[in-house]
Amino acid sequence: MESFVAELEAERIEKLNTYLSKNGLNDYNLTEKEKHALEDYKNLEWQNFNLEKLFGKSTRGKRLRSADRVSGTLPFVTAGETNEGVSDFIGNEVTVFSENSITIDMFGSAKYRNYRYGADDHIAVIHTEKSPKFTSLFITSAIHKSSYNGQFNYGRNFYAKDADALNISIPVKGQKPDYEIMETIISAIHRLVTKDVILYIEKKHKI
Repeated sequence: MESFVAELEAERIEKLNTYLSKNGLNDYNLTEKEKHALEDYKNLEWQNFNLEKLFGKSTRGKRLRSADRVSGTLPFVTAGETNEGVSDFIGNEVTVFSENSITIDMFGSAKYRNYRYGADDHIAVIHTEKSPKFTSLFITSAIHKSSYNGQFNYGRNFYAKDADALNISIPVKGQKPDYEIMETIISAIHRLVTKDVILYIEKKHKI
């Protein structure tokens, strides 16, 4: 049994190592720009901005009852934390939202989506498609901090109109959103997390 578990673990580690290499994620050394961004984080100037003014009006998904769903390959997002809110994979003709966008569910929980998906009427979609990936990830965190603090629940749902009225706190430069520093900060965090994964793999392989 122990031998089987060891073989299974080795197989998983090898697949993870292959994935990191294939996607160019095996370089975990911070650039000077990333180092400076992390060191200067506490000195950043922050300001509140209205979400609609930053990314335009949000879009509300449409209801699709479980009984009406046709099995398929499109992730269908509903409210909840299980499986990041993906409750089903459907083949229905629904509005398909683009990857690199953000969803906020009825409880105010914000999540970044790096894939195309459908969504029900308890989901508001924030259109960050034109933003760099790491910037969108930063914005997701800023939204979640503002919207997911207990003010929305079964009695008071979060809807698209609430997204349009939401204010988020982000770094600024010259009183304007500093998207460059947001991207750099997330890039640095990404490398640090990747470093932990790679060091784990190296330890397991006893490199």
